This record gives sequence, C-alpha cells and structure tokens, in this order.
Amino acid sequence: MTQHIGILTSGGDSPGLNAAIRGVGKACLSHYGMHIVGFRDGFRGLMENRTMELEKGQLSGILTLGGTILGTSRDKPHKMPVDGQVLDMIETIVASYHANKLDCLVCLGGGGTQKNALRLMQAGLNVVTLPKTIDNDVALTDTTFGFDTALGIATEAIDRLHSTAHSHHRIIVVEIMGHRAGWLALGAGIAGGADVILIPEIPYQVESVAAAIRERSRSGKPFSIVAVAEGAVSQQEHLDRLAALARKKGRKAKDGAREPMPEEAEMVYADRTLNLAKQLELLTGLEARVTILGHLQRGGTPSAADRLLSTRLGTAAADLIHQRHYGVMVAARGEATEPVSLEAVAGQVKTVPPDHTWVESARRVGTNFGD
Repeated sequence: MTQHIGILTSGGDSPGLNAAIRGVGKACLSHYGMHIVGFRDGFRGLMENRTMELEKGQLSGILTLGGTILGTSRDKPHKMPVDGQVLDMIETIVASYHANKLDCLVCLGGGGTQKNALRLMQAGLNVVTLPKTIDNDVALTDTTFGFDTALGIATEAIDRLHSTAHSHHRIIVVEIMGHRAGWLALGAGIAGGADVILIPEIPYQVESVAAAIRERSRSGKPFSIVAVAEGAVSQQEHLDRLAALARKKGRKAKDGAREPMPEEAEMVYADRTLNLAKQLELLTGLEARVTILGHLQRGGTPSAADRLLSTRLGTAAADLIHQRHYGVMVAARGEATEPVSLEAVAGQVKTVPPDHTWVESARRVGTNFGD
C-alpha cells in the first residue's frame, strides 16, 4: 500500500531546510512511490491542518533557496498559544495526523524540535526527524545542516572587519549566534583569525582578555578582533548563575517560571556584548566597536556542503520510512548516516568540550579564550 508521509519545519529558519525537504520529498515520490504532504508553519500548521501538497513541481528549483517553503514557527505541541491561552494541543495534532491518513511525520529542526517530536512519538505517532541548526548543538550527530553556511557567513564577516579594525586601531567585538554552544563562534573565530574567542563553555575573565589585547598593542599590533558567542559569560556571571539556579531549584515546576522568549534573550545577549566592549575600552585605552551579526547568519543560499548534507539526510530518512523504522533522528556519521533513537537525542545539547581539538589548535596559534 502507498505510504502517506507528512513533513514540517520547526524552530528558527536555517540554510538547507529546502534542500532537506527536496531530499525527503523526491526520494519518497520518485524512488518509493509514496504520497507526501507538507504542513505550514511547523507544529501549528499540523495542529490547524494547514497543508501543502508536495509534488515534483513544488520540489523543483528549491535546492538553492534559503528559508523554508513550508514556513516555520517555534510553537510547541504541548504549550501552544490559542485564543489568548496556552494549551496542550497534542490530542488535536494526533487527530490531524490521522485525518491525513499519515504513516509517518518527518520533522526538520533543532533541539527543541527533537523534544517535541519525542512527545508526539509518545502520543502514538510514527516520527522521523532531521537535525537542523546553525548552532551545531544537536546531540549524537557529527554535524547539522545550516552550520556550514552560517560558519562561512560569520567567517567572511570577521575577514571584512579586520580591515576597519586595522585602519582605525580599534577593538572590534563580533557577536556570533550560539547561546548554549560555541561551535559557530569557535569555528568562525579560528577561520577568521580572531585574536580572542569567547564561548559559553569557557567562562572568561575580562582582565585576561584585556591583558591579551594590551600585549598585542605592545608588540606593534594596535587592533584586535574579539569573536564572542552570544551566550558567552564571565567567570563571575557563571558563578552567580550557578548560585541562582541552586536557589531557584524547583521553582519552575512550582510557579510556572518560563525561559525568555528568543526576542527577549537576544536583548540580554546584546546588552552583555555591549558591556563587554565598554569594559575592554576602559581596560585597554582603545576604542571598541560592536558588530552583532544576528539573523544575517541564518539567511541566504545554503553552501554546497549544506546542500549535500541535507540531501544525504533527506534521502536516508526516506529509506528509513520505507523500512518502517520510526522514532529516530537521522544522524550524520562521517560520509554515512545512522538512525539514532529520539529518546537518546531529545533534551541533550552537544557543547564544545574545553579540550576539543579546535580549542587546542586555537590556543597553539595564540588565540586567547579569556580563561
């Protein structure tokens, strides 16, 4: 019997989403003769049963497009705003899944999407996921699609900022996305030759950063590039945060305390980066300027590497669906792929080990990490 497949994209947009949709769709249609339907705007579109038929015509010409033809949202199935209330809509989503006679739902997204897909699996749905995020922080996969493109964009930005930093003898602080994991700032910082790299995994001391910049000035290099992940924190802030978490343990379950929305979090990160720049000015006597790359890193045409990865993962997902191998994320393993159980992935974050080879290589060329 013909298998009926649904597909959605969830969370922040990312280069390679359309390439992954194409990979899944073309393999399902042409190789396995399946029927495939897309749901608009993530889990909300699934809840509201807003569909888009995905046939060969819709999948043609999207390989190089940024964004997602299906649209996306950050709505969670179990906490979805509806008519001014936040409701658990999992039962409604289950009903929509069955109304469309689906045999499997394919979810393309990052860490939050993996957790939401697991919730739907636990509600009885057949689910397969693909790892998407420019942060590269999804667990148990070598890499995620979107990361390579964002890495190239951030590296090019650092390359360009070298010119003005050198010309004006300034400190340029470049804020790069990554509030939980520093892969993007680390990779772009190394590739762009940043003098200082600050990531969430290695809390920094401002004086250590300033000392490295002053030493550069004494050696005849009166400018510096500081690549900072948006989630990087000072050692004191890290200790304060640990103390606050200890005091507030259990509060979330008790009074419904929530994490900041993405827009609120961005304001917090921007303030932190601006304060860092002001402190470096005071400690070094050099002018400091801040460049926040923001959503620039998530847009535009996906790189060749991301197109290739998205296509590999998408076609592998079609193979698993044909085999009726559900409840898994399609992980990248070298040049191959591997199904990993959603239970093992959901809720986990792939952070940068402090002794990672990228970190060690950066230290050997004189990069300062503020520690």
